[in-house]
Amino acid sequence: MSSHPMAGSIERLTGRYLILLGSDEANAAQSHLNDMAGLKLQSIGGSEALQIDEISIAEGEGIVFHELGVAVVNSPPDQIAAVNSAVAQSSALHLMEPERYVHTYGTVDLDYLRGYRDAVNHLYDTMTGAEPGGGGLGTRMQDIAYDESQLSWGLQATRVPDSRFTGRGIKIAVLDTGLDLTHPDFTGRTIVSQSFIAGQGVQDGNGHGTHCCGLAVGARRPQHLPRYGIAYDADLYVGKVLDNSGRGTDAGIIAGLQWALSHDCEVISLSLGSAVERGQAYSAVFQQIAARALAKGSLIVAAAGNDSDRARGKINPVSHPANCPDIFSVAAVDRSLKIAWFSNAGLNPGGGKIDLAAPGMDVMSSWPSPDFYKALDGTSMAAPHAAGIAALFSESAPSARGRSLWAYLMQRAKPLSADSKDVGAGLIQAPLA
Repeated sequence: MSSHPMAGSIERLTGRYLILLGSDEANAAQSHLNDMAGLKLQSIGGSEALQIDEISIAEGEGIVFHELGVAVVNSPPDQIAAVNSAVAQSSALHLMEPERYVHTYGTVDLDYLRGYRDAVNHLYDTMTGAEPGGGGLGTRMQDIAYDESQLSWGLQATRVPDSRFTGRGIKIAVLDTGLDLTHPDFTGRTIVSQSFIAGQGVQDGNGHGTHCCGLAVGARRPQHLPRYGIAYDADLYVGKVLDNSGRGTDAGIIAGLQWALSHDCEVISLSLGSAVERGQAYSAVFQQIAARALAKGSLIVAAAGNDSDRARGKINPVSHPANCPDIFSVAAVDRSLKIAWFSNAGLNPGGGKIDLAAPGMDVMSSWPSPDFYKALDGTSMAAPHAAGIAALFSESAPSARGRSLWAYLMQRAKPLSADSKDVGAGLIQAPLA
């Protein structure tokens, strides 16, 4: 896992392709790809587990996810034209797009953050003639004071301790690097787990997944205070879709999504993705998956991405797959409820807006042994805050599923002073009654 998420050397495309299939036409699509393009396809349905890495789909082969209407194919260069032709000629095949690598969104450089604060304060002093360090914006840039002896600042800011709901009866899927299954704060919990990474089990060899699981569903009474988890009575579904380096592919995410949907998870949390450029369209494949999830009563919550560098005037669009219109996109704010310097913004028309913001800086949660706890920064931390609170809303109202759950979250948000392109409708808030 990179210590700085804005590294420019990340390879973005795997060389494989995603194909969007027509509604309820997976069998016909599979036949066309076999007959016209010579692809050998494996069909995966329901809760079937499929481990996928960079080499597990051989050349000339592919996988069809029937419930999602998606195929992933590995076509050698001399076969691409035939695949394109098959897509163009068959009504059962809608479009083809390149598969992306995806990675975690967390662990931002705190030294850089301090430099950002100092740069903004210096700019204010220069423009206003204020004495250096003498107040003004520098004072406003200081954090709101929270007493974290019992409760994390993120739980306090989102009013989780005031809620009477616990997530009981709700299933939350966290698709990430897995979970430290030996962590004392998860002892006795209902946990269903599955690895989608070839050669690696669910046990978290990275830490990012354990951190995200802790925020969404961590214990009410952890081994060490403060409490950091939200929906502590929810059933946790852990899908390892990123390897122990924090890297994965679209195919692995799709496999994890189909698995979570087959288990009727009301909330699915994604703290992962890949950067997009200004003007770049969202993935039609992931948009179809998200729309089917909403229709099924499941809400996909995703991190907006850490690709921005606001201290230097660089603000990037919401990343993939959070930029899909039917995926709930979450930005990160700091303790002062200001937009985090790395958090992406809703810049691309037709997709990629921010829906809500959540705590995403200096966020304490669970971590694999021997550390057990760690504070991280990133939109990766904001997304599971939102996912846990979504579970509370799901418990609070039997009708709060899919699109109606989305509406509940938006209606109860706390307005913030920042632009909606940065924080959407505001700061997510837990249901009180």
